[in-house]
Formats: sequence, C-alpha cells, structure tokens
Amino acid sequence: MNEPVLACYGLTKHFREGPLQVDVLRGIDLEIAAGQRIAIMGASGSGKSTLLHVLGGLDSASGGKVIWNGVDIASLNERRLSRMRNRTLGFVYQFHHLLPEFTLLENVAMPLIIGGYPVAKARQTASELLAKVDLEERLSHKPGEVSGGERQRAAVARALVTQPTCVLADEPTGNLDSKTAARVYQLMLSLNQEYGISFLVVTHDRKLADKMDKVLYLEDGKLYPLVPDD
Repeated sequence: MNEPVLACYGLTKHFREGPLQVDVLRGIDLEIAAGQRIAIMGASGSGKSTLLHVLGGLDSASGGKVIWNGVDIASLNERRLSRMRNRTLGFVYQFHHLLPEFTLLENVAMPLIIGGYPVAKARQTASELLAKVDLEERLSHKPGEVSGGERQRAAVARALVTQPTCVLADEPTGNLDSKTAARVYQLMLSLNQEYGISFLVVTHDRKLADKMDKVLYLEDGKLYPLVPDD
C-alpha cells in the first residue's frame, strides 16, 4: 500500500483561556492518499481551520503526529519545515491573499522564487499555469484590477505552481457567487486529475463537498465519516 502524502495520528490541539483549557481537536486520525480529494465540513467554530493550520505546519499540535510524505514534521527545525512546506503543500484560502503590489504573474511565481528557482524559469512556469486557469490575458494585472473570481483562480494557480503533493484549501469558494464558485471547483478538479495532486478542502459548500472522494464531518473535536442529515 502506498504511503499517504499527508497524515495525522492522535492529533490534539488545545488553547488556554485564562484558567480554562479549550480542547479544539481531540485525537484525530487522518490519512490522505496521493491524488485523493477529501472534504471536511462542520459547524462554524468547530475547529476546521485550526485542523488545516496544524496539518499545514502553520500552527503546532498539542499532541499527536503530523506526517508529510513519511516525515514527522516535529523532527524538522523551522528552516527545514519551511523548505519542505514550500515543496510539499499548497494553500488556498477563502480570501485570496495575493500581494496587491505585485502582478498576478509575480504572485504566482513567488513560491518558486522563494524555493530557489531562477526568476526567468519561475516566471515561465507561472505563466504556463496561469494560462491553464484562463488568465493568460491578465499576467500583468494586479489583484485590484481583476474580478474576485479571477483573483481566486490566480490563488489556485499559486497553490499549484510548485506541484505540491497536497493542497489544503480553506473555504476556497466561500467568498464567490455560485457561478464563479462552480468554475473554481471545476478548475480544482481538473488540475487534481491532470497533476495527481491531493486536495483537503474545508467547506460549507455541499456542492463542492459532493465533488470530493470522501466527506468527513468535524464535531466536538473529532472527525466522522458521514455528514449528518440537514
């Protein structure tokens, strides 16, 4: 059996609020196979974004293990963690987080440049990927000069430009109208099929969740395999 590209075992996360300990994640086990698409649903405040942040190494776990391609990330120092994150994971958020002073081309090329690519090669790779998301006419535009849907498609391109093994997406269609959202999730699916990249998507969008291979529900700090009926 192939090793999961991303996994966690016994994952816990708690916060302190004065004398109180708030348990957000309570012993989560999750494995994501290469090319697999998983959606996580749950009520607002249930800890879905916290789970993504811990899985992405953006926040530390209180207990348990997070494994990327067979590597326990707790064994990495900050420099190695950042370098491996840049190669292994892509991130898409509800709000695009593109840098407003840079063009779409520069925004998408940036993860490659940070990762040590020559600038010319990074820009070429970014240009090719932006063409795949139908933004070849917007390369020199800044985020404020394009539509919300175009900004989010550029954000998806940025997440995929390093050809990560897994993309973590936090409400990627949550700020879009239904038509634009449909286009973005069709784009994600087609790129998943073309590149074999895994997707872990936190969403309230049942239409997007239904496109995934598996839907999990986060409740009381634990994941369940079936979404309760509305």
